[in-house]
Amino acid sequence: MFIGILYLFLTFAICFILVHLIKLAYIGLITLKKKPEPPKTEKPAPKPEKKPEPQPVYYIVEKKRSRKSTYSAPQEIEFKK
Repeated sequence: MFIGILYLFLTFAICFILVHLIKLAYIGLITLKKKPEPPKTEKPAPKPEKKPEPQPVYYIVEKKRSRKSTYSAPQEIEFKK
């Protein structure tokens, strides 16, 4: 009985460690593949551009449905036995 629990725990621990090692290796590969950023050169200040006039905003409004003024008579429901 004890040996079965020990094997179960060892299997879980080994799988847990393997999964995390694979994840860390994958993250490491991704960071190695990233291209280094080119050095930034100072650009001359851009000329101020004319701001376009704001476009009008249109709202969609849904009409609320009114409640029924009259309801049908209540119906009796019968269940079969």
